[in-house]
Amino acid sequence: MQLQFPDGALRDYPEGVTGREIAEGLSKSLAKKAAVIRLDGEMLDLDRALTSDGRIEILTRDDPAVLETIRHDASHVMAEAVQELFPGTQVTIGPSIEDGFYYDFARAEPFSLDDLPKIEAKMREIVDRDEKIEREVWDRDEAIAHFKAVGESYKAEIISDLPEDQTITVYRQGNWKDLCRGPHLPSTKMVGKAFKLTKLAGAYWRGDSNNAQLQRIYGTAWASQEDLDAYLKRIEEAEKRDHRRIGRAMDLFHIQEEGKGMVFWHKNGWTLYRTLEAYMRRRLEAEDYGEVKTPQLLDRSLWEKSGHWEKFGHAMFVCETDEGEALALKPMNCPGHVQIFNVGQKSYRDLPLRMAEFGSCHRFEPSGGLHGIMRVRGFTQDDAHIFCREDQIESETTRFVELLHSVYSDLGVELHSVKLALRPDLRAGTDETWDIAEQKLERAAKSAGMTVELLPGEGAFYGPKLEFHLKDAIGRTWQCGTLQLDFVLPERLDAEYTAEDGSKQRPVMLHRAILGTFERFLGILIENYAGNFPLWLAPVQVVVATITSDAEAYGRDVVKRLEAAGLRVQSDFRNEKINYKIRELSLAKTPVIAVVGRKEAEDGTLALRRLGTEHQRLLSLDDAVQVLSGEALAPDLA
Repeated sequence: MQLQFPDGALRDYPEGVTGREIAEGLSKSLAKKAAVIRLDGEMLDLDRALTSDGRIEILTRDDPAVLETIRHDASHVMAEAVQELFPGTQVTIGPSIEDGFYYDFARAEPFSLDDLPKIEAKMREIVDRDEKIEREVWDRDEAIAHFKAVGESYKAEIISDLPEDQTITVYRQGNWKDLCRGPHLPSTKMVGKAFKLTKLAGAYWRGDSNNAQLQRIYGTAWASQEDLDAYLKRIEEAEKRDHRRIGRAMDLFHIQEEGKGMVFWHKNGWTLYRTLEAYMRRRLEAEDYGEVKTPQLLDRSLWEKSGHWEKFGHAMFVCETDEGEALALKPMNCPGHVQIFNVGQKSYRDLPLRMAEFGSCHRFEPSGGLHGIMRVRGFTQDDAHIFCREDQIESETTRFVELLHSVYSDLGVELHSVKLALRPDLRAGTDETWDIAEQKLERAAKSAGMTVELLPGEGAFYGPKLEFHLKDAIGRTWQCGTLQLDFVLPERLDAEYTAEDGSKQRPVMLHRAILGTFERFLGILIENYAGNFPLWLAPVQVVVATITSDAEAYGRDVVKRLEAAGLRVQSDFRNEKINYKIRELSLAKTPVIAVVGRKEAEDGTLALRRLGTEHQRLLSLDDAVQVLSGEALAPDLA
């Protein structure tokens, strides 16, 4: 068979050759450092026998692509350590995940945080043993019988549920064995010791609350200690910025058991929300979007016609009336927007038609996946749909990208990368339609000056989409903005316009969002700024705090002047020491504290203290009003 190397060289090898043998033939030092191979994009064990032509890469442990394998192996090392320390514990599944790994265990006695250092110590011991990791193909019935015999009923169940033609592979790690597809590193030594177990959690077997509850241990693993230390420092900083903690300190919102995944916005939080909404509304109006409002409840028949019932029916909240109607709370806004488009005749002269809605949507998310306001069941999208002709796709894409860049800049976040998500397995439309849509969207992205990373299988139900990933202040990335090219929904819902030649044509739909959802984006902003918002966004912009009670009358005049200038102002005239007030107001992330005492009242001045500083700036009241009101203008108004 013939293999092609990254430099383009072609070499012939006998069928059954392994990656290790190939590496040894190229360089002894390469063979020592080799971790896995990649054949036509698929990662394989170093000792896997190869049987077909293809493009081959020999990857060392330092290659970023190997990090996922390191983490997967770390989960196996952890499972072996747990079973050595706690005999009788059953293992279930243990994948690598973003930034780490986990393993779910079935054990009568609960783990405690005190157990984690013991497990880590045993893991280091297993790494030092340099246990060889070997892939074995087993007979299906023999594998089931084996795992039942050793008390691993969950593994036996997994095998029983696999398709009959599925190859059953078991990885032997020293004397320890686990059912796994692989691939894995050659030995436990190559995992290294740059790992740490981070937390415990509960999990249901196969994610079903009707099944047995398991115990999940999370960990993180990296290629080097330096990378691990950097990650742990980043996590420590992220915990300080946790939007739930800051939300409590600033009295922004809360979520309670009686409203899982639903946000109770407090006055301060709702002020923040409305400020962002007003900013987005102005930006959309300036870009010729017409704002609409569509119903919360729509009949099941519309969702079936659109195709959403097939794709999202399991995640819809449904109610039935005494008249036999089946209505669903909308999980997205697009079918409603097509209904508005369909009212009256549309001409090619009406296109592009940009339709926006701050649409309140609901989706059922499993309770275990809910996370503050980042992942909720009730949310509002900054949703818009552009109905256009095919020849307008590129210009509308460019226009949207320019708007997105501008909004992200105003909000203090950085666009990190753009990805083009291609057709998923479950999709609407024909392959021919998808071919056209993918080609046109990729061309539009290039026309807009973007370099995109391809994501096979990650597209939306109706069409390919551009994903806009932003970066926050501590280097985390978030996917918020999106632009989806859709030929399918206009066809399903009978949208049409009259072309220049008098014929009836289907419009193209561009589904687009910049924030994604207000709730999640606000959570990102809270963490990005650690609550220290720019003045225009801050829910409370200034607090007037008195030093002595005889300055209260002047303090009230100051509040009125600042409010008249459009600032969001509160007062703190309590009979407390000024240092106590400043400490409390700083913990509540107050951007500006205007301190007034007897001298300020006599002179008509303010001592302005900014969040995060210990210095005060003395200004006349007129100058302070001018400075603060100018600073408090939103970027699009400044």
